[in-house]
Amino acid sequence: MLFVEFIAGCLSGAVGLAFGHPMDTVKVRLQTQVKYKGICDCVARTYTREGIPGFFKGMTFPVLTTGITNAVVFGSYSNALDCLTQSQRNDRIQGNPASASAVFAAGCFSGLAQVVVTAPVDLVKVRLQSQTKGWAGVGGDGYRGPTHCVTVILREEGPRGLFRGGLALTLRDVPCYGIYFLPYEITCRFLTEEGKRPGTFAVLMAGGVAGVVTWAFATPMDVVKARLQMSGAGGRVYQGVLHCMSVSLKEEGVRVFFKGLLLNSLRAFPVNAITFLSYESLMRFLTRPSAD
Repeated sequence: MLFVEFIAGCLSGAVGLAFGHPMDTVKVRLQTQVKYKGICDCVARTYTREGIPGFFKGMTFPVLTTGITNAVVFGSYSNALDCLTQSQRNDRIQGNPASASAVFAAGCFSGLAQVVVTAPVDLVKVRLQSQTKGWAGVGGDGYRGPTHCVTVILREEGPRGLFRGGLALTLRDVPCYGIYFLPYEITCRFLTEEGKRPGTFAVLMAGGVAGVVTWAFATPMDVVKARLQMSGAGGRVYQGVLHCMSVSLKEEGVRVFFKGLLLNSLRAFPVNAITFLSYESLMRFLTRPSAD
């Protein structure tokens, strides 16, 4: 079961990433650069200066690693929940639901487990996404790709540099992954007849709701995380989470912590609906009884 959970998480994560990356690029640029007036301005300027490829900057590295990340998330969540409830996930769906506290705790564990994998990947993604034409954040030149970005970070900052913004990422992901799985389980139960497995509509709606609810809580720390990841690389230098929060609040007001919230919400529903549907479909396929 453990291997199956990880395989399903791996493939479903790749599907969700490919669908949502363009909007994620716009979100990152709005959070880390003050030159844009809003979503439409960012989209228009990105397209004018960089064309369609500009929206897919930084996608290569996450695509190659998102399988690992989502495998850790879904695998650690499901197995942690099994340990906490002493029952298999299929049994829970078929009428023996886990308590909200168990779902939240298992989600928090999955968020913590994936931070080690996510931190370097997300750092490289954000730096490549924030890089625009004329950007001179690395000795006057831009990053030539994910490998070059990693090489430069290691040369200038050492291995610790790959985990820049890691504390903010942890503060975002640990509680928010607990929140992430909670509305999913609740919505699935609400839309599913007792004793039956959730259908396609229930999974799509539950996944979408889970994504939107989670990003509503995650966006403030997501802004801080992105700014810390860009600190010293073509952006302002921050000394830590609290310093970033205080400086951002002082210079841009409380609205700064909600930059990208609309985009996060618009992106979260379809991306997470597809991710969960892919995951559940793969789990059913991989765990179906053999013909024998």
